[in-house]
Amino acid sequence: MRDVLRGVRVLEVAQWWFAPSASMLLAEWGAEVIKIEHPVNGDPIRGLVTGGVPRPDGLNFMAEQANHGKRSVGLDITTPDGKAVLDRLIGQADVFVTSFLPRLRSRLGLDVEDVRAVNPGIIYARAHGAGDQGPERGRPGFDAATFWARGGVAHHLTPPGSPTPLSPRPSFGDGISGLSLAGAIAAALYGRERHGEPSVIDVSLLGTALWVMSPDVVAAAAAPGGIPASTRDAARNPLSNCYRTSDGRWIWFVMLQADRYWPELCERIGRPDLASDERFRTARSRAEHLETCLAELDATFARHSLDQWREKLAGLSGAWAVSQSATELLTDPQVLANGYLAEVGYETGTHSLVTGPAQFDGQPAAVTRAPGVGEHTDEVLLELGSDWDEIIKLKVDGVIN
Repeated sequence: MRDVLRGVRVLEVAQWWFAPSASMLLAEWGAEVIKIEHPVNGDPIRGLVTGGVPRPDGLNFMAEQANHGKRSVGLDITTPDGKAVLDRLIGQADVFVTSFLPRLRSRLGLDVEDVRAVNPGIIYARAHGAGDQGPERGRPGFDAATFWARGGVAHHLTPPGSPTPLSPRPSFGDGISGLSLAGAIAAALYGRERHGEPSVIDVSLLGTALWVMSPDVVAAAAAPGGIPASTRDAARNPLSNCYRTSDGRWIWFVMLQADRYWPELCERIGRPDLASDERFRTARSRAEHLETCLAELDATFARHSLDQWREKLAGLSGAWAVSQSATELLTDPQVLANGYLAEVGYETGTHSLVTGPAQFDGQPAAVTRAPGVGEHTDEVLLELGSDWDEIIKLKVDGVIN
């Protein structure tokens, strides 16, 4: 039963990736999600081309990934008639999701008290840059600035000595924050079902960054400087490190109980002599002779290609993985076997979208394409009880598309 949220109605008045990705996950989990967009311009993410890789057929993969499975209503909520339609939708919703800044929410009558005046039992979820409290609650925030830079992620992931901070991947913090927001909404739905009290939910990019970086943050609170920066050559456990193959690929090993796996690894890589070498027999001795141990392992792994190492390491009881690209993930056997990618049909062919990481009862999510701007406007208004005369008038007045 993958549609665990069937019967739940979510109204999204949000833009870009963070909040829409949360609603998208709720749609995958079975909720009915209606996305409110400007009838002409739509969500601005529809005009975003990320990384200079537009498809020849014009498909916007960013908009598709963040919005698949929803219905779209093109509605100008700045007009009285548009706001009246929105209020009717609010009245039928279980959840209201927004990423609008406080001043815009206030101007449009979308604050908690405004929405609750229409629907007292609605769950109200806000996506923020830096949180709903403090002097900067009204400032805009994007993941590269608020999550990546301000949240400490860039600082701690940038290699020591690098002339510039490491740059993030597209919507890196947005997706993590959206997952948190979707989980909070699901918890609030359960809480309302059990206790009858609707929640107001706040999730921010900054707060999510602190959560992601929590080992570093709590370490910094415990000791000046926190956890020291780690480089490959300074990692004291050679079995928690990466090694380059003869064809330039990297294999990562994460064996925290190093003494348990060291003899087996040495046997697999054809170096049983390392296991009996007094310099390398224990975790302590390997740390004491770290430079020499790494040199031995580097030379060994450089002798064979990745394919050869895959064969030699198959069945190794310790954890290891190959450093892969996004292109390789498209054909990763485990990705495909678990349904982590969905092939979605479009008029011009198919395109892969990533499913949410949660699965229910062993079933991958059922994924459909994202809607066009206002694609379901007529359909949704008819469900609200509007007749065609009202719909046509709203179109003539520019309230809907």
